[in-house]
Amino acid sequence: MIGNFGKSLEKVLAHEGGFSDHPGDNGGATMNGVTLVVYQLYFGANKTANDLKKITQEELRIIYRRGYWDKCWCDGLHGGLDYAVFDFGVNSGTSRAIKTLQKVLKVTEDGAIGSQTIKEINKSNCADLIIGLCNERMTFLKELKTFPIFGNGWTVRVSDVRFSALKMSK
Repeated sequence: MIGNFGKSLEKVLAHEGGFSDHPGDNGGATMNGVTLVVYQLYFGANKTANDLKKITQEELRIIYRRGYWDKCWCDGLHGGLDYAVFDFGVNSGTSRAIKTLQKVLKVTEDGAIGSQTIKEINKSNCADLIIGLCNERMTFLKELKTFPIFGNGWTVRVSDVRFSALKMSK
C-alpha cells in the first residue's frame, strides 16, 4: 500500500540488528540486513566491510526501497500484506517471496506480480493471505540446513510479522 514503506522498513530493521558476519550465514558481512555484496552493488565495488558498518539511514532507505519494496510491488499490495511480502523478500529474496505469495494464491509461480496475481489478490481475504504466506514461509525456513542455527530467530520474526501484518491490514 502506498505510504506503508516507512512503517514497514522500521519493522524490518527492528529484526535485522547491527553488524554480523556469522560463518553460518551465506550472506557474509551484513549491516542492518544489507550484505556487503548488495551495498557494493548500490554504492560501488570499492566499498569494504568497514564502509558497510557506517551505512547511513538514507543508504538503507535507498537499498530497501529499490531492492526489495519496489521489486515486490508492495505499493500495489493491501496494507499488511505489503509488509509481510517485503519482510519475506528481505529475509529470503524477492523472487521467493513473490513465488510463495503466488503459491498461496494458487496462480503460476513465476516470481513476477502481474495481472493474474493482482486479480487473485483482489479477490482474496487479506488476512488469509498474510496467514498463508507466513505459514509457507515457516515451512520453507524449516527446510533450510541453517534452521538449527537461525531457526529460533526466524520463528520469532515470522510470528511478529504475522501479528504486525494482520494488525496493519485492519
